[in-house]
Amino acid sequence: MAEQGDELRSGDEGRSEGERRFGEFVVVRRHEHVAELALDRPKAMNAVSTEMARSLAGACAALAADPGVRVVVLTSTHERAFCVGADLKERNSFTDADLMRQRPVARAAYTGVLELPMPTVAAVHGFALGGGFELALSCDLIVADRTAVLGLPEVSVGVIPGGGGTQLLPRRVGAARAAELIFSARRLEAAEARELGLVDELVDAGRDRAEALALAARVAANSPVGLRAAKRALRLGQGLDLRAGLEVEDAAWRSVAFSGDRAEGVAAFNEKRKPQWPGQ
Repeated sequence: MAEQGDELRSGDEGRSEGERRFGEFVVVRRHEHVAELALDRPKAMNAVSTEMARSLAGACAALAADPGVRVVVLTSTHERAFCVGADLKERNSFTDADLMRQRPVARAAYTGVLELPMPTVAAVHGFALGGGFELALSCDLIVADRTAVLGLPEVSVGVIPGGGGTQLLPRRVGAARAAELIFSARRLEAAEARELGLVDELVDAGRDRAEALALAARVAANSPVGLRAAKRALRLGQGLDLRAGLEVEDAAWRSVAFSGDRAEGVAAFNEKRKPQWPGQ
């Protein structure tokens, strides 16, 4: 295993030659320009404890600062679960003061994934419930296999989705559908989740990680400068009227129009060769 400060490299989209561990429960593996961010707390089905949340936020901060990462894939090492949400066993021992102290730590984990500047793909299988589903919703794309079970059951235990679910789910499926899913706390099987637009790609059982990494590799072949600018325009333009959205797009275009990536992309197209992106 690489030491925490080592540079990481890999061979192909399915094999990693190096990894960096963040605490006990989060590991990052590099597959060339794709970074796999793996939830690795199998004994608790990846329930998000305070320690795990802190590690996830740290991993996201490191990925955001790495110019060599073009796409991040969020995965799970547990065979039957992506993530079952908050660690309710831990929270059962909390005082009100403990819960308040944990809140910014938990928020930093979810916003860490949400605010990654490069495209992100969640690879979901098994249970993705509560905060686990919110981690997936924080990604740009969700690939799920046919074993996936998704839902936001927080009102059934006396709280509400607090990792972005009340804001991210309506952006995927609309306000009324999101309200029905959140108010009822019901779980959705993979096929219905795909039909309603909760996931973007449905694959055979056991194929979520491989298909998500393959998708990420295809995305990562494109300009890293262009990818980050496109994501910024998509995110900042959500909810704006058309005129304001076009201004967001124009600002993003101006940020890449005179970049080295743009010059290389045009040159490679005219020379009929694969671009060698400078990433600037």
